[in-house]
Amino acid sequence: MILLSLATPSMAEPFAVQLGEVRVALDSPPGYSDTIFTGSPRLSELAESLTSASNRILLFAVSDADLRAFMTGEPQALRRYMIVVTPRGMERARVDARDFAAYVGDALRELGTAPAPAADYRGFLESQPPGKANLLAELGRSGDLVSILQGTRLPGTGGWGEKPKYLLSTTTLLWLRGKALSLSVYTGYEAPADLEWIRFTTVRWIEELRRLNSR
Repeated sequence: MILLSLATPSMAEPFAVQLGEVRVALDSPPGYSDTIFTGSPRLSELAESLTSASNRILLFAVSDADLRAFMTGEPQALRRYMIVVTPRGMERARVDARDFAAYVGDALRELGTAPAPAADYRGFLESQPPGKANLLAELGRSGDLVSILQGTRLPGTGGWGEKPKYLLSTTTLLWLRGKALSLSVYTGYEAPADLEWIRFTTVRWIEELRRLNSR
């Protein structure tokens, strides 16, 4: 199912954003499209809720199915989405290795300790306070990249017989063409397949952005 969804042709096209004197190429993963062009208040509010006002949003992508539903006035599921931001204070500056290391240190300073690796983290998340983002794993670390996996038990509505709901997210801090970018991917967490999807999508997205910006 995961491979089939990723193989669906995307409505998106790569595009460039100007950050100071540098043009950075961006694209969303296959099956997902940037929504900034829509001007939708609902989508803008969702994107802004995912990041600090000190960051500039460069891309906010939803599934092609959600974008088609939006364009035809139908309800959107908005179960999976992704965002790219850059710090406004570093947007025009040339970021060197020391700057990027400081950025990573500031961003990840209070993450806490990850639990033991698991195929299904829902039991761990059930023991955590609702609404708290919890570090689950470090996905990768190098001189130009740090990528982590987090999970959250979503607050309930208090309805009778309500089942707990969970959210998975990855955050990747990426040093690209002398700029500091933060990439985040989100999915509802109902089964181990959601964990597999977010890991796979994050890795492939990083690879594609590096390829686009190596030219």
